[in-house]
Amino acid sequence: MVSILFFLIAATSISCAQDAAGLTKEGQQLYRQKQYAAAIEKYKAALTAEPDNARTNYEMALTLFSSGKGPDGVPFLEKSIRINASVTLTAASYSLMGSIYGNSKQLPKAIEAYKNGIKTDSTNQRIYYNLGIVQYRSKLYPDAEQSFISAIKRDSLDAGSIRMYALVTFHENKRADAVLGFCRFLQLEPNSTRSKEAFGNLQNILLRGTLEAEVGYQPNAATKAEAFAQNKIITKVLAGFMTRKYTSPTALLTAQLKNLFAAFEATTGKPYKYAPYFFKLSQTDNFETFVKVISQSSFPENAAWVKNNADNIIVLNSWMKANEAG
Repeated sequence: MVSILFFLIAATSISCAQDAAGLTKEGQQLYRQKQYAAAIEKYKAALTAEPDNARTNYEMALTLFSSGKGPDGVPFLEKSIRINASVTLTAASYSLMGSIYGNSKQLPKAIEAYKNGIKTDSTNQRIYYNLGIVQYRSKLYPDAEQSFISAIKRDSLDAGSIRMYALVTFHENKRADAVLGFCRFLQLEPNSTRSKEAFGNLQNILLRGTLEAEVGYQPNAATKAEAFAQNKIITKVLAGFMTRKYTSPTALLTAQLKNLFAAFEATTGKPYKYAPYFFKLSQTDNFETFVKVISQSSFPENAAWVKNNADNIIVLNSWMKANEAG
């Protein structure tokens, strides 16, 4: 009798698990079709059959978030984290929790969630990026800078992380880092809405524009000292262009960047990120092509040149593939 009862319980458990798996799969299909309300009903049914299914709890939270009900998903994520043993799913749960808190402007909780995600899976590039975004929004610029550097280490071609690194250092008034960061971003993403903004920021630095003091941000002593040192280099280099005349804005930009890259590379101590890479590029025949590529979003003549000189672009791209930017 006991054996029969055990068999019936086991069979029922297997049946519930199969039902939950099928319902979860149906919910995922509905989610992909953006039928969020219907997906939520499938997940509810799945969790009735198998409450401790970590994946279903996560999928429920994701669907609630996508349907604009993110805070309702937090208890499901907390449960998913508590009951599952998968590093990938746990990190994803913490990351989604960070996004929910970030969207609801609970920034300290978002930062904590992302940091827990990184503790779970330190290889997850996107969590570093998301953490940096929240730190940036919180005006924790030195912390954000390090988060974006960590994201770039894990994906050196992620233009979004590089763009945010450049923006953060620009806000810190660390203009050598910002020049190099904007140049690297524009090299990877030269012709978009974001690139037009990035080129404008680069031009602001080259024209020696000023940044207004930000309410709520007070740089620490180390940031102030580094910003002062970087701006001293830039001021010295750009001062030499005050009385010179150039045939075109592109010729001026080429000369400015070539001189800045040489100055950044010659700086003693820890090298600036991307300084060795761009100094090396500035010593090649590809440099003029590079300048035209990164300025095409704002200089129509360079957009036309890029379109009509595909061979030069191929050579530059080959150089980029052969040389690691870091």
